[in-house]
Amino acid sequence: MVSNTRGSPVKALLVEDIAVCTFILSTMLHKFNCEIVVVKNGKEAVNLFLDGKKFDIVLCDKDMPIMSGPKAVEKIRALGETGVKIVGVPADDNAMEAFMTAGADVFVHKPMKLETLGTMIQEVINKKNIMV
Repeated sequence: MVSNTRGSPVKALLVEDIAVCTFILSTMLHKFNCEIVVVKNGKEAVNLFLDGKKFDIVLCDKDMPIMSGPKAVEKIRALGETGVKIVGVPADDNAMEAFMTAGADVFVHKPMKLETLGTMIQEVINKKNIMV
């Protein structure tokens, strides 16, 4: 069970270009009372960080138009965004190395289990509560 009794909701960025995947992952994030922003490619995600937006967790697909997930992760990390938990969530079996090399914290193959997401959200909440 995810518990966030002390702080603000977890701010999640979902970087996904496939509507069905967006729906499923958004539904899962809503179960944990996350505030969710959805973008359809890596460039849109990077632009949010360039605009000063802050997120606690980023769930990122690999193959998207305009900019891939690993490229977006690399650029987000290059901006100095080391405090955000970035999760590579592709359907591609061979994507782990690309995400981890780019700077992702975790790699979870689709379909993601609710329990797996719950554990990651709880880790983010615990980190936020320590910083309060």
